[in-house]
Amino acid sequence: MSLTREQMAARAALELADGSYVNLGIGLPTLVPNYVPPGVELVLQSENGVLGVGPYPADSSVDPDLINAGKETITVAPGASYFDSAMSFAMIRGGKVDVAILGAMQVSSSGDIANWMIPGKMVKGMGGAMDLVHGARRIIVLMEHVARDGSAKILPACTLPLTGVGVVDRIITDLAVLDVGADGLVLRECAPGVSVAEVVAATPLVPLLVDEEVVLS
Repeated sequence: MSLTREQMAARAALELADGSYVNLGIGLPTLVPNYVPPGVELVLQSENGVLGVGPYPADSSVDPDLINAGKETITVAPGASYFDSAMSFAMIRGGKVDVAILGAMQVSSSGDIANWMIPGKMVKGMGGAMDLVHGARRIIVLMEHVARDGSAKILPACTLPLTGVGVVDRIITDLAVLDVGADGLVLRECAPGVSVAEVVAATPLVPLLVDEEVVLS
């Protein structure tokens, strides 16, 4: 059994410590705030110039001028602030963001990430991902383990244009949690009902170092 998107977001939410400043990429990472454990308060930053992003609005209270970097309508938490892109990226490049959780199309065994374009398809802009992967103190990738066509997304080397080189710390998928280590990818957790053998089979191009606690669990 693989995790649902909601379960993946809930697992990623466990990575976030109380008081953290967090940037969430578009897509799957935007579900993470729905599953933050009780007692954990986060300050969510959006690179288009919002600090203190709140939950998604109800249909009756949508403000079309209040959006995140993914052009989704949002609300803001008490004490939120607004600023221009120069200030926003000064925060990111200055190391003020504790964690960035990003989606990815590919991740390499050495922590490279490709998540901003597919050659031949129209790209509206690279967004803030290239700055985030170098500015945030910790980078977590949240993605499905394999692509929709069954091809591998965890590779020895990315074949798509890179967003960053050697920047990923942890990968959370619908099958497993893996860390980028000095000697390669380390399998830290299997999703409930998923075996080590199934994770290895779904990662055919990259050898995995299996944490002893995973084998014993």
